[in-house]
Amino acid sequence: MSKLKPWLSAFRLRTLPLSVSGIIIGTCFAFYSGNYNTAIFVLAILTTVALQILSNLANDYGDGIKGTDNNERQGPERAIQSGSITPAQMLEAIKVNILIVIVLSLLLIYMSFGQGNLLYSLLFIVLAGLSIYAAINYTMGSKAYGYRGLGDVFVFIFFGLVSVMGSYFLYANKIDHNVVLPSISLGLLSVGVLNLNNMRDIDSDILSNKITLAVKLGKQRSKTYHLALIFGAILVSLVFTILYYTSPLNFLFFVAYIPLIIHAKKISKAKTASDFDSQLKILALTTFLFSVLLGVGYIL
Repeated sequence: MSKLKPWLSAFRLRTLPLSVSGIIIGTCFAFYSGNYNTAIFVLAILTTVALQILSNLANDYGDGIKGTDNNERQGPERAIQSGSITPAQMLEAIKVNILIVIVLSLLLIYMSFGQGNLLYSLLFIVLAGLSIYAAINYTMGSKAYGYRGLGDVFVFIFFGLVSVMGSYFLYANKIDHNVVLPSISLGLLSVGVLNLNNMRDIDSDILSNKITLAVKLGKQRSKTYHLALIFGAILVSLVFTILYYTSPLNFLFFVAYIPLIIHAKKISKAKTASDFDSQLKILALTTFLFSVLLGVGYIL
């Protein structure tokens, strides 16, 4: 158990609900359209969880060997930073995780498309490869995109567009227009989680030469950007509900607006790294709640 505990910490299990939010939305809309398949759902969840864990391990490794995770950082202590896992051990775990993601991805693609849709299979094999690349190269390597202010773009694409529309496509073998706006809303909220993390670490990142978008914008404009992400997600989801209204239950996810608005007010007044850190879990879980209620509201 003592050997397992550092790995469970490195997996950062608290990030998993956010990672599967897009799968939940895509699955609910697939169910609504009559295309649900339990095997696809299970494999999609497992693949997404494996990708998120891969990303977490890669981030621990990348920031750890670059020295970005140091005593100036305000968030939870990372595994390499604490010395509980060596860089060599982490690198081996990353390699094993890549193999797990590849196997799960291929099983998921085969379950979705079988042998009759080679073009779709090839498309999703490419997407799987890009997802692995995105998971690894946020902080790893000399050209890590997270160190060049591009993390927000990748999170919006993979946690929003690919997660929702991609998972829906796995069920339905097509993209329907009703999943576009939910994927944008989720993408904006997911970027909000990343930006909140980067606002918390802005001072230590500057010292470590990690140029996130928050570093580029500065503290005050990062706040403005964050509020734009939160209220942009609310606005897009509101427009979605108006355009695709089917029953009063469609408004169920409006419950999530309450903690989102409270969160926005607290961020507008936040001053210290701990102020931002205290809101990370809240925003991530609220985003998960938003996704569940949005999806469930269309299948009840």
